[in-house]
This record gives sequence, C-alpha cells and structure tokens, in this order.
Amino acid sequence: MATTQTSKIGEILLKRNAVTDEKLAAALGECGDIPVEKYLTQNGIVSHEDVALAIAEYLHLTPITLAHFSPDETLVEMITIETWARCKSIPVSKCHQTLTVAMADPFDMQVIDDLRALSGLVIMPLVATEKDISEHLARLVAGSTQDLDMAEVMQVDGSADVEIGRDEDDENLEETIESAEGAPVIRMVNMILIEAMRTRASDIHIEPQERTTRLRYRIDGALVERPAPPKTLHNAVISRIKIMSDLDISERRIPQDGRFKIRALGREIDIRVSILPTAHGEKVVMRTLDKSSLAPGLAQLGLDDFAYKAMAYAIEQPHGIILVTGPTGSGKTTTLYSCLQDLNKPDVNVVTAEDPVEYQLPGINQVHVNAAVGLSFSSVLRSVLRQDPDIILVGEIRDNETADIAIKAALTGHLVLSTLHTNNAAGAISRLRDMEVPPFLLASTLILAQAQRLFRKLCTVCRTEVEPDPEILSINKIPQDFFEGHTIYGPVGCAKCNNLGYKGRGAIMEVMSVESTIRDAIARNLPVSEIQDMALKNGMVSLKEAGLRKVRAGITSLSTALEVTGGE
Repeated sequence: MATTQTSKIGEILLKRNAVTDEKLAAALGECGDIPVEKYLTQNGIVSHEDVALAIAEYLHLTPITLAHFSPDETLVEMITIETWARCKSIPVSKCHQTLTVAMADPFDMQVIDDLRALSGLVIMPLVATEKDISEHLARLVAGSTQDLDMAEVMQVDGSADVEIGRDEDDENLEETIESAEGAPVIRMVNMILIEAMRTRASDIHIEPQERTTRLRYRIDGALVERPAPPKTLHNAVISRIKIMSDLDISERRIPQDGRFKIRALGREIDIRVSILPTAHGEKVVMRTLDKSSLAPGLAQLGLDDFAYKAMAYAIEQPHGIILVTGPTGSGKTTTLYSCLQDLNKPDVNVVTAEDPVEYQLPGINQVHVNAAVGLSFSSVLRSVLRQDPDIILVGEIRDNETADIAIKAALTGHLVLSTLHTNNAAGAISRLRDMEVPPFLLASTLILAQAQRLFRKLCTVCRTEVEPDPEILSINKIPQDFFEGHTIYGPVGCAKCNNLGYKGRGAIMEVMSVESTIRDAIARNLPVSEIQDMALKNGMVSLKEAGLRKVRAGITSLSTALEVTGGE
C-alpha cells in the first residue's frame, strides 16, 4: 500500500512538473522508510505547496492554504492545544456534527480517530502544508501564553529516577536559587498556572510523593490529576513559587503563606499560596482568585424568585444582620461579595474584616485579620465601628465576643453581613444561641439567614437522558412522580468538559426571611425545628428541594444534587 501511495504521489508530482524524472528516481532510491513526498520537501527538491496539492489530488480531498486564516477559538478549545500540536492539525469549521480539520498528514488514520474520539464529531480532513500547520500551532501556543513570556511549550520527562539517600537540607541555597530562576523551571511553573487558568481550576496541588511529584487541579469541585514535573525538579518548582510569592526559600521546616498576581489569557488573577512541609518534601496548594468570575450582583447568582426577592429586600434594610451559612468551600464569600457590589455606592462607607481578603474590590475598605499579631475579628470589629461605617462585612463569626459586637453593631444602626458554619438557614439561630446572644437581641437584629451549597453543572455538550432510579427516590424520600413530565440528565464526559461530565458550578440556596412570626418565635426561644417549619410554610425552599429543582431543570444530575443536599 505504501509503495503504491508513493508511486502515485510521485506520478502526480511529475504530471504537475513539480519534479523531474531523474530527481524523483533519485529520491525513491534514497528515501528509505521516509515517504518520498516528505523526503522531497525536507531536501528542498519540491515545495510544501506542491506536495500538499499532490496529496489532495491522490486522496480526492480539498487543499487549503492557511496564509490568511485565523482559527476559531471555540473550535480550538474543544481539544487541548497540545493535542492539536501532536496531531499536526488545525480546526477550520464546524457544521452540525462535522468538524473540518486542516491536516499536514491526512494519511494518518490514527490521528483522525483520535480527533473523532476527543471531539465527538465526524472529522472531515483538508490538506494543508506542514509549514502552514506548524506556523499556526506556534502562534496558538504563543498567543495563549504571551502574557507570561512563553513562546514555546516545554515537554518535561516525568520518568527520571529520584536520587535516593540525599538529605534535602544539604542542598546549597545558591544552587536552589539558580535552579529556581532557570528558564526551564520558570516555563514549567508558568505552564502549570496557564493550564489552571485554561481549565478554570480553583486550586492547584503540587504534592511530593516518595519517588514522584503529583500535580492535581480542582476543577468544578473535583480533583483531576495531570502530568507532573519530575521529582528531581520538585524543590526548584517550589522555590520558584516561593520567589514569586516573596517567601523565604531557605525555610522548609514550617508552613508559609503568600500570594502573587499574574496576567494571562486576557485575565488578571490573584494566586494565594500555602506551603506545608510533609514527609517527602514541601506540598503547595495555590488557590486561584479570578475577580472576573465574581457575579456583578445578586441578580446574576441564579436564585429562585423567592430567594432573590428575600435577599434583595434584606440588603436594602438600613440596619440589622444578614447571615450566610454553609460548609467550607460552599461559596459563602462569593455570595457576600455579590451583595457588597450591589451595596457599594458613593454615599455609603463599606468596611470589611476578612481572613484573608480574597478579592480586592474597588471602593471598599478591606481589612486583613491577623490573629498572630493580635488582630482578631473582634478587635478589628471594634476599630471598624470607630470608622463611621454604614455597612460592615465580618468574614466569619467564630466566637462569643465577635458575635456580641456584630449583633450590637446591627442594633445600633449598621447593616452587618457575616458567615457561620451551620447545616441550614435556621441553624444560624441555634449557633448564635450557643454563642450566648440573648434571644431578644437576636430577634431584634436578624433580617435574613441563608444556607447554601455548590453543585456541579452538567456539561451541556455530552449530558445524556437518564431515568431516575425508583430505589434512590425511595431511600431519599422523593415522591416517585416528582420528575414526571421532565427530562433529567446524567454525566458522560467529553473533551469540552475534560471528560468529567460536568462543567462549571452553581449555588443551591435556602433563604429564610425573618418576618414577624419567626421574629416572635426567636424572641420566645422556640426550638429551631419549629422555626424551620414556619419558614417553609412562609415560602422558603429547602436545600434539598432547591437541589431537586435544579435536577428537574436539567442543570445537574440527581446523584450530584443528593451528594450536596441529601442529608438535609
């Protein structure tokens, strides 16, 4: 087959007067296992364009020139740039379920199969010159990383053996600095950051194992493993991150925290760094804080009608306290920032006390709590009250003293927003009771309590219709007819969602508006279960109900909704 292909392409080149009989015969005798067309272009005997036209004629495909072509970013993002580079291909257009692709080697059926599997589309190849393809791929790589000065993608050999028996403390500090500031390590760290931005990962984990280094990204709440740097470069990578974070690179015995800022892919993000010594070296977790991902206000949080009206009413009040509850990582700070962006106006003084300040918001006075130097929430709050505030955000009410000051601030004419760790909205009442807040003060000041969870959204490209399992419905006390008349979906996984089946996250919220009957129940110190029932009768949607509504709307899967709300 290969011999027939070679002779046919040679005949076409002869017919087109692209090569002479003598040169073709010489090439056929010298090319060996290399395809004759590649041998001819490598040795400058035939132009790339003539070979592309000959291949197109042989395969009955359409040739294409990419001289003035700009790839569609959405098509490029269907598959990673590294894969396009490996396949020596560029996406040209998509029509229905067909993806047209310019290829340097359309004979490579494995590449076509790979692109079909990754995109989920039928691949229609066009023939382009290898030179055109290479130039476009170089521009794509440079364009995606130009802000970090990365004009080339570096491939790292992760199979290197770990040096055994060396004490890490013996490493010379000057050598550490030199290796950390070397171009390969800088590019490696930059690539790790770029990949996190491209996949919109919330955290980057660089973890030392006994013989390897593990690299994982938290994407939409789930940790996903990626190819990691070799263990031999682990210390250099950590040192580079320390240099960027302005930390002590010679200190490896105690935890360190820092932060830095990067600009890439048309965005600017803050990176919060936490370094922890472990048995096999220092572990780094980098939290990515992308201000562009913040909702510009309550209206963009995707709340149901009852929740939106209740929260919009609450933040319009001149004084009182609003509490957002939920476990760590449930998006409480993001919700409060969305409220602040609606409240942030020239005629009000907004002051926050946070640990740490996650997003720096223009026009808002943000204070970083630092317990190590005696700057606790309670001490910051006392100082804030002397700063003529209208609106105060307390990052978290952790103790009796902070609770007491926050409640009294709400009572004396300030709007206070804060967070608590409780399971549901009504649980905020029992938590404050535990902190010895008198019932009459709590009843007088509490405007609204809200509980929330983050859920993973189904990938709209690959989600598939599923039938709810009657046994799961029964176990979770969901009516068997709850989903009747609605189509529900489950995850599959495709290139668009990194084969996770989910892409993006949203919030499920339970919003308890404190009106007269609930206020009276709080003042009378009634059980929280009774207050919860009153709120439900007044129109509050429970966390579980809110999650099941997201399933019924096709936004998430039943398993995901129950995972975050099933116990509520």
